[in-house]
Amino acid sequence: QVQLVETGGGLVQAGGSLRLSCAASGRTFSSSSLGWFRQAPGKEREFVAAITKSGSVTSYADSVKGRFTISRDNAKNTVYLQMNSLKPEDTAVYYCAMSGRGYYTPRSVYDYGDWGQGTQVTVSS
Repeated sequence: QVQLVETGGGLVQAGGSLRLSCAASGRTFSSSSLGWFRQAPGKEREFVAAITKSGSVTSYADSVKGRFTISRDNAKNTVYLQMNSLKPEDTAVYYCAMSGRGYYTPRSVYDYGDWGQGTQVTVSS
């Protein structure tokens, strides 16, 4: 069974930066794509970024492109989300997720079978 644990959330002023980490247990990490999603109050969970199993291909939502960077360290079973130039509209609970579609960067929640518990990111104006 896969377990994903996100850390690194918090309160930051607009324009600031945060780095989220997601540590995974289980032997499927290096063969899986990883994704970051977020969910604001009253809104649906939305795609933020994804990375293939090798780390060679990444994909971003238009709203975060150029500000966020996803990366992974397969030796540490960890995926990261570096968030720069944060805006109040980035406020949400951020989730990492694992997909068996290792060669792709899926954007749909339905392509991910394992999820973390989420970490809160709050950006003040």
